[in-house]
Amino acid sequence: MSVNQQAHTGPPYGQPQPGYQGYQQPAYGGQSLPGAPQSQYGAYNGPMPGYQQPVPPQGYFPSLGFPSKGSPVSLNSDTSSLAPNFIGPLRAPPTSGAPPPASGASHPSGHVAYSQFEHGDVQNGIPGSAAPMQRPPASQPFLPGSAPTPVSQISTFQQYGPPPASVQQLRNHMAGMTIGCTAASAPPPAGLGYGVGPSSYPPTTGAPRPPAMPGPPLPGQTVAGPPSSQPNHVSSPPPPSTMAGLHPGPPMSGLHGPPPPTHPPQPGYQMQQNGSFGQMRGPQPNYGGAYPGAPNYGTPPGPPPPPKRLDPDSIPSPQLNELPPQQKPRHRIDPDAIPSPIQVIEDDRNNRGSEPFVTGVRGQVPPLVTTNFLVKDQGNASPRYIRCTSYNIPCTSDMAKQSQVPLAAVIKPLATLPPEETLPYLVDHGESGPVRCNRCKAYMCPFMQFIEGGRRFQCCFCSCVTEVPPHYFQHLDHTGKRVDFYDRPELSLGSYEFLATVDYCKNNKFPSPPAFIFMIDVSYNAVKSGLVRLICEELKSLLDYLPREGNMEESAIRVGFVTYNKVLHFYNVKSSLAQPQMMVVSDVADMFVPLLDGFLVNVNESRTVIASLLDQIPEMFADTRETETVFAPVIQAGLEALKAAECAGKLFIFHTSLPIAEAPGKLKNRDDRKLINTDKEKTLFQPQTSFYNNLAKDCVAQGCCVDLFLFPNQYLDVATLGVVPYQTGGSIYKYAYFQLETDQYRFLNDLRRDVQKEVGFDAVMRVRTSTGIRATDFFGAFYMSNTTDVEMAGLDCDKTITVEFKHDDKLSEDSGALLQCALLYTSCAGQRRLRIHNLSLNCCTQLADLYRNCETDTLINYLAKYAYRGVLSSPVKTVRDALINQCAQILACYRKNCASPSSAGQLILPECMKLLPVYLNCVLKSDVLQPGPEVTTDDRAYIRQLVTSMDVAETNVFFYPRLLPLTKADVDSDSLPAAIRNSEERLSKGDIYLLENGLNIFVWVGVNVQQGLIQNLFGVSSFSQISNALSTLPVLENPFSKKVRSIVDMLQGQRSRYMKLIIVKQEDKLEMLFKHFLVEDKSLSGGASYVDFLCHMHKEIRQLLS
Repeated sequence: MSVNQQAHTGPPYGQPQPGYQGYQQPAYGGQSLPGAPQSQYGAYNGPMPGYQQPVPPQGYFPSLGFPSKGSPVSLNSDTSSLAPNFIGPLRAPPTSGAPPPASGASHPSGHVAYSQFEHGDVQNGIPGSAAPMQRPPASQPFLPGSAPTPVSQISTFQQYGPPPASVQQLRNHMAGMTIGCTAASAPPPAGLGYGVGPSSYPPTTGAPRPPAMPGPPLPGQTVAGPPSSQPNHVSSPPPPSTMAGLHPGPPMSGLHGPPPPTHPPQPGYQMQQNGSFGQMRGPQPNYGGAYPGAPNYGTPPGPPPPPKRLDPDSIPSPQLNELPPQQKPRHRIDPDAIPSPIQVIEDDRNNRGSEPFVTGVRGQVPPLVTTNFLVKDQGNASPRYIRCTSYNIPCTSDMAKQSQVPLAAVIKPLATLPPEETLPYLVDHGESGPVRCNRCKAYMCPFMQFIEGGRRFQCCFCSCVTEVPPHYFQHLDHTGKRVDFYDRPELSLGSYEFLATVDYCKNNKFPSPPAFIFMIDVSYNAVKSGLVRLICEELKSLLDYLPREGNMEESAIRVGFVTYNKVLHFYNVKSSLAQPQMMVVSDVADMFVPLLDGFLVNVNESRTVIASLLDQIPEMFADTRETETVFAPVIQAGLEALKAAECAGKLFIFHTSLPIAEAPGKLKNRDDRKLINTDKEKTLFQPQTSFYNNLAKDCVAQGCCVDLFLFPNQYLDVATLGVVPYQTGGSIYKYAYFQLETDQYRFLNDLRRDVQKEVGFDAVMRVRTSTGIRATDFFGAFYMSNTTDVEMAGLDCDKTITVEFKHDDKLSEDSGALLQCALLYTSCAGQRRLRIHNLSLNCCTQLADLYRNCETDTLINYLAKYAYRGVLSSPVKTVRDALINQCAQILACYRKNCASPSSAGQLILPECMKLLPVYLNCVLKSDVLQPGPEVTTDDRAYIRQLVTSMDVAETNVFFYPRLLPLTKADVDSDSLPAAIRNSEERLSKGDIYLLENGLNIFVWVGVNVQQGLIQNLFGVSSFSQISNALSTLPVLENPFSKKVRSIVDMLQGQRSRYMKLIIVKQEDKLEMLFKHFLVEDKSLSGGASYVDFLCHMHKEIRQLLS
């Protein structure tokens, strides 16, 4: 423990600190926001007036970086001598997201203080005067009891002027040097007392950041060990010679090497103060951003860069009680110097977007979900179907427990492929059906081993030997492969389908084609809002677009119609009728279907009768006064209709209010915000009655999937109404305060996509694994009646099932580990099929190999689902703490076992997991785990269910939204403007930005945007005339309007739901909602900023290591 750490006396993380005045976040106009919560991390007092910005001295080279070779040199902020006229860099206000000026002439914005040299290390340049400058201590720990964690980044190679000779020799001496960079408060000018504490939000435009510089070490304070090069920010591109003699190995961190040779002082160079070797600067010319060139994830060759580190120990931290209350400053970490999601995404696109991802090699880490790449299936399933948290899994359970990295796969069995990729081939083995292992029943796949001249095969999952059926026999070539290897998809591809035989069907008979039943709430609210008329109008044309098999003329799906309020109305739309007939069932306690013939019909045969019905429904209920609705009997009616027709199918239910009418499944309003942050909060996520669980079970048995469209004006208990859709594999769509003019476009787009998308019915999925691991836990929208089979009444192309694996034996590095996901389902034409996905993973005995092959996006997808299930049974605070603890253990294990020894003050992150803290913080701040005051109980239940079946790309953008500067878009190209980081600090008043998270698209307009841009995009002449009520952008004939609309359309096309467009004007009331999605900032609900959370994670890791 370093001297500057105090005993922990503070409140637990995540709660407001007592004794600090919550600082009011100034809005853009300078006025404070009402109701800003208390700052969790201390007050921000702003820079003192009258503090002059120093001019950098002549000959001062602010950012000199070196490519390096040999042993790393540590740079710590312990320099006691300074150039007399250098006070410290000042951070300029952010400008419109543009990069700060290149360092050189004046100090770049974004500079923070850097570490210099340890005692005992040789300093560069001329030592300053013998008498060290006296500086008052000015820094404060992250929380009482923790040392702060500033963050570092490798300097890019850029030389300004001839370096001193010592520099020249240092350059040859250092390998991928990392700077343990630190930021402390600047010394006040003589006589000026001035305390700086960073704001809980980054300073808004206008207030310059206080200058920063390190203080001398306190007596007895340990100084940090040598930071070395780190993967967390990739080091500058070394000259070719640097690579010689380096062997690929685990990412290493600073090995202590000999100090650099001593040199006599060089005349003519001033002492290089903070930042001369450090970096924390904005993008340099010719480099894409704050970190040049991140490594290629998952590509085997090349030595991995060593780990990332942040070094707070090299900064003196005075005791808190020595400072007056206003003067409790804290280290300011430059946000540009901590791992950036934008940079990692950009680097992966550049490195891996151009080449196809060929799946022939075992254990390859695929490109990130944010990278656009082509997949060539050569024996392993495409990452569009399966993504894993790690592609190199520990050989033993002890190793897995030690690392705490969850072993999980996110499986999307019916994922949609881009047009240039081939759909899985359908293999028909005739009446004998697919070839399978006799013992474990695994399906034939590329990893099966043929022996005895091809007469038998050995199972790759359980090692059992099985006879090859005579019709399937084929000779082997000289390598032991069958000669028909490339002719058979099941021998050469990772994904394929088998036509199932009658043995795979219910009651040993082939299924009938499925049916769709549309069930429309016709209570007062639904009719009055115009919803009923809208649905009926849309269905007239939508029924022509029901899903059908590839080459079929028309869909085989039959349709039926029900309307309901307190009673149910069934409609006979038989093709021989002149007019539809209505039958009313008022005994909702004992539901039955009053007609068989004429309820489920072929659309083409009954087209005129259906059209007539859809015209009549809005008129029939136009004058209704019935406000109460039932809900469970509606599902029961649909279920009974499918049972009577002996087919599977889907119910589309359009519902508006809490079902309080007297009937089975009747609910009461139990919404109670007072339960938030208590032990009873979990009841808000649980269904209020077990009735719906039993109903869901019956639905799954029949293959009755439920899709629910909700239009609430108040609480309607999504946690309970969502049980049946959730357990049957269905979807929930929610349109709160539905208004025809603003919401119809979104609702109709969702409905069209939902009706048209590919879906499998009556589905059962099983995941088999090779000996040594087994599937133990499952997350998603499904039902399980045993421990192995995932049952879904319906499974569509957007749904994922997340599977966690645990060891039940040792694995071997030679044979690796195999997964086979087999999905049995009925296609929309009524054909019974098996879809098979196979994946082979590597196994390792070294933790470094595990950490080098992880996929953070998939890890976050798993952790979010795990946490969101946890809130059903545990208090939210317990769930949050468990998440933080698990991630701290993952990173501490890496630090302890894979990084070489170095000061405890440095935060070292594995290259593949450098974004784990920022993404984890986003999960912790999400509405389910930390709701703001405006988030309703229904919203939380809705989001909880939604995330549970999201794929990795959806959780990625949901937790860390995409923020694009529209004003930077090139109107002549098809490409998107470069994304920027999610922080208010990155926004400029003169620009327009787009933020998307998969559910909403915000268009934020700054107050100083040029009038011409406003005219081009919104068709009005001034900022004040822009309407917040727009639900689509106006169609205007100019390049900027076309470009922005094409960007919006492109984003809409990438998401499974139609995103709601929200126009946000700066300083408008909606801006609070927009800021909620700027996830790197402190949130109004008390969530930490990225910088603060990184410090907190560092503290947790240090506690685990000590």
